[in-house]
Amino acid sequence: MAEDKTNVMRLLDQKKVPYTPHQYDVSDGALDGVTAAARLGVPPETCFKTLVTVGASKRNHVFVIPVERELDLKAAARAVGEKSIEMLKQAQLLPLTGYVHGGCSPIGMKKRLDTVIDASAQGLSEMTVSAGKVGRQVTLVPKDLAEFIGAAFAPVSK
Repeated sequence: MAEDKTNVMRLLDQKKVPYTPHQYDVSDGALDGVTAAARLGVPPETCFKTLVTVGASKRNHVFVIPVERELDLKAAARAVGEKSIEMLKQAQLLPLTGYVHGGCSPIGMKKRLDTVIDASAQGLSEMTVSAGKVGRQVTLVPKDLAEFIGAAFAPVSK
């Protein structure tokens, strides 16, 4: 069965970034990353969620961290040179990024935001992130993702 390509996949194809697409059932409403990892059969430490924040400067920042971990707000603020950061309100996610909660990808946001990938990804041969739609993921090489979206690596999860 041919999969419909998401915008994320089309962008990766345009730049010839290799990836593996995945699709999983979300009909039960389970949108969390741990469930996604289990349904895809990938180790949770290789499955990453995309979190959008707002800093004290009012600038937005994106953090890509393992699904089983949480964002260390102090470390994240340091990584992007902010005095403090907080999570973006869910109602602001779609207008800012073009993505809905549960389908937010670090790839292809409406505008490019400062992005940091948790340092744990650097030791992985591949990582899985949202493909921009609920129930869709892509697996790719962490270095390829960082280069494609202009992200830095830093220890930002706990």
